[in-house]
Amino acid sequence: MQEWEICLRLVLSCIMGGIIGYERQMRHKSAGLRTNMLVALGSCLIMLLSQSLYDNVEGKTNADPARLAAQVVSGIGFLGAGAIMKEGLTVTGLTTAATLWVVAGVGIAVGAGFYFAAGVTTGVVFLILWNLSHLDAWVDHDRILSLSIHTVDRAGQIMRISACIEDLHLRSRGVKVRTDEDEADADGERRIYLNFEVYNRSGLKPAFIIDALRQIDGVLRVDVL
Repeated sequence: MQEWEICLRLVLSCIMGGIIGYERQMRHKSAGLRTNMLVALGSCLIMLLSQSLYDNVEGKTNADPARLAAQVVSGIGFLGAGAIMKEGLTVTGLTTAATLWVVAGVGIAVGAGFYFAAGVTTGVVFLILWNLSHLDAWVDHDRILSLSIHTVDRAGQIMRISACIEDLHLRSRGVKVRTDEDEADADGERRIYLNFEVYNRSGLKPAFIIDALRQIDGVLRVDVL
């Protein structure tokens, strides 16, 4: 393999990984543009190394050129596990973890010279992530609520709030935490702002949700948008 083709494959893997990573970055996911580019690039490099090693020993031993690539597929799991988060009974990050796994496959495909398959996979993954997420938002628009909660920052407070949300049969789609550094109560406890995006599958009234969350000790204010 000539040097220009090696460079082409490495750069192309970065581009394809970046296309998928761009969508994740726009949605503020844990694994964004740079992560997906690095995964694709590293996978491509390992595939190139595997092919090069095989070419050097071909006919001298029964070495398997796919062995290193197989380790990428299984080894990418540690990144996927880091992208999966559990808050209460809600698990998030599964799509991002699956995306990393697919991006690793795209990198391997480019490294092996399967440009067409890698390109088609990149396009399909981007369409799945971009279009189907819009479809989900359109179908569930009336049942998606944003809960803004101002609460005292205590040990286990987020877990208590998450448990209450689960008891109301609201499915959490994500949570953001913002610390209020300038505000504290009489006991010196810090206050935080929590923003939950939930799916209201039971069609509960916002007033009922607010009353239930206000019953939690330490919760100061609840707004439903």
